[in-house]
Amino acid sequence: MTLETISPPEPAAGEVLIRQTAIGINFLDVYHRSGAYPLPMPSGVGSEAAGAVERVGPGVTELKPGDRVAYAGGAPGSYATHRVMPAARVVKVPDGVSDETAAAVMLKGMTAEYLLNRTYPVTRGNHVLFYAAAGGVGLLAGQWGRHLGATMIGVAGGAEKCRLAREHGYAEVIDRTHDDIVERVKAITGGVGVPVVYDSVGKATFDASLKSLRPRGCFVSFGATTGAPPPVEAGTLQKLGSLYFTRPTLVNYIATREELVASAAAVFDLLARGVLRVRIGARYPLAEAARAHGDLEAGRTTGSSLLIP
Repeated sequence: MTLETISPPEPAAGEVLIRQTAIGINFLDVYHRSGAYPLPMPSGVGSEAAGAVERVGPGVTELKPGDRVAYAGGAPGSYATHRVMPAARVVKVPDGVSDETAAAVMLKGMTAEYLLNRTYPVTRGNHVLFYAAAGGVGLLAGQWGRHLGATMIGVAGGAEKCRLAREHGYAEVIDRTHDDIVERVKAITGGVGVPVVYDSVGKATFDASLKSLRPRGCFVSFGATTGAPPPVEAGTLQKLGSLYFTRPTLVNYIATREELVASAAAVFDLLARGVLRVRIGARYPLAEAARAHGDLEAGRTTGSSLLIP
């Protein structure tokens, strides 16, 4: 990745030019940069940011210059000081939410929202297993799940990350560096297993995730930080208890303007009510995006990380 200086384009019809003040870093960016999710090259990188509208294109009526806004998803390219975006994919940032918080929470918060509310609707009394519990999505999911009345079981690596997960909603935390995940899950659930596993790790945790589920449980694979999980054979799902397997992605859950606004509103509502606390673990200058990716891939980060233009 290299930082280049260009002149930002003028916003066309239905678009806005945003002067960005904080940029969220996500593992999705690593997938794009590495080629795991191929992009036409050359390409920008980055999926979320916050800032202020500088100019609006013809036909834009819901936003005006000076409005504080944020976005997540769409074509990569948020690693920039300025960005032209379709107005329909941008939301206003409520008063009381800083630009940094908005950039740190949009993609990760909406991911937690769709996973817990819509992919598998978590309800009071559920035991929920969530991997990467000390990461950006994981810390938000722990708090969100506790708010829903679930017993959140987190998986994290090392004592410090386990402590952080406990402080953010997890009733139980499994240290993957020395605990047997399946044994601990069975002990916590009285041998039954959990109704849902949210796994963003992929290849390394595939077997443990399947074996941690109760009959008719749901395996939600929403990331692959250790590589893609192996193909799922229908017979395996049957033999392990008539399990369900799904591989969701945020883009399908905020495909319409109405879904985007509703998901973002749910995140901002829980922020305003104090249900969610956003932990910004690291800030990097925009020019040091490569170092930020290195830290993220090496597991040296906790919570959300930001690039500052």
